[in-house]
Amino acid sequence: MTAFARRARASAGRMHPELSLVSYTLLGHLEDSGGCRATDLAAHYALDKSTVSRQVTALERAGLIERRQAPEDHRVQVLRLTEKGTRILARVTERRRRAIRERLADWPEEDLDRFAQYLVRYNDGLPPRPGGH
Repeated sequence: MTAFARRARASAGRMHPELSLVSYTLLGHLEDSGGCRATDLAAHYALDKSTVSRQVTALERAGLIERRQAPEDHRVQVLRLTEKGTRILARVTERRRRAIRERLADWPEEDLDRFAQYLVRYNDGLPPRPGGH
């Protein structure tokens, strides 16, 4: 698992030098959710608020996300992807998918099926995240 995580972090850095694996993950969540508060990101990923704050600041500086007032409560800041963030996330996602397809290209179909089943089983066994996600 450590080797897998190391490779994922290194791969993320090669895909886009300014986009760490954590940044990529946060951008993906913002895209999937349509935007959310930084505290929601921290709760979803069980990360310290200061960790998320540093990541959010870096993503803002890079022009990948922006803060907007929530329509229902103007005191609340919602994080959303910018056009640049959406483009970079799409490009990095496609590169990651291509790299995975290439790495698994010579695997027999039954191995791929088994691997997919194991990943589903592993992910289903994770404890629930704070907030029920």
